[in-house]
Amino acid sequence: MTQVLRAEDVHVVRDGRPILQEVSLTVRAGEHWALLGANGAGKSTLLGLLGALVHPTRGTVEVLGHRLGRVDLRELRALVGHVDPRHAPASPLRVRDVVLTGLTNSVEPVPRRRPTPDQEERAERLIRTLGLAELRGARWPTLSQGQRGRTLIARALMPEPRLLLLDEPATGLDLPGREQLIGSLDELRRNHPHLATVLVTHHLEELPSGTTHALLLRDGRPLAQGPVAEVLTGDQVGKCFDLPLVLERHDGRWSVRIRRRT
Repeated sequence: MTQVLRAEDVHVVRDGRPILQEVSLTVRAGEHWALLGANGAGKSTLLGLLGALVHPTRGTVEVLGHRLGRVDLRELRALVGHVDPRHAPASPLRVRDVVLTGLTNSVEPVPRRRPTPDQEERAERLIRTLGLAELRGARWPTLSQGQRGRTLIARALMPEPRLLLLDEPATGLDLPGREQLIGSLDELRRNHPHLATVLVTHHLEELPSGTTHALLLRDGRPLAQGPVAEVLTGDQVGKCFDLPLVLERHDGRWSVRIRRRT
């Protein structure tokens, strides 16, 4: 299986403080990784490295065969779909127009830059896949947080990336919004079998059933990583969050509770 991402012995230090230490990770095409850990564990920093947004202080990171430090980061970022729930257009764009800005990786449409018929059709397919067909003409300020999240995923997929990075995409969603988002991610994986994804969260309930691998981070260090069946256990996740936990999985989805003391 084709390697999409590789990080080897990565360290990140800011203002003399270690943020990440001794992190190694390999992601292959078709794999769907979860990065889990408490607040401040280093999840978003690692995602930034994988998305070519920052450089490691020490160690190597290769994204789609390109090593950070030896490639133009702007070109590399264009090959990676990065979903940031804090993204917001400056004007009240329609859903379709927001999705099309993924072609130029811009917040607003680029003047005198028109999509081709093939690109317009791709935007329509993604809008349907993400369950937004009835909202294609709705304007950004009228969308719910969940609808915005699904719009941004469609936008990130417009350049046909091989890698999709999702930074806590369910942040701020109510229960229906979260479930619609997770259902859309599962549909996306069925329609794009070679796409690799990395999703950051600290809630196991937010993981889609198609999640294949997980990396647990604690205090900037990897605690466990590998196939979800081996990593997402009560003991491992309990160590990660420093709590006595019980994990259960039904129909591919996880639930978690604190183990009662006897």
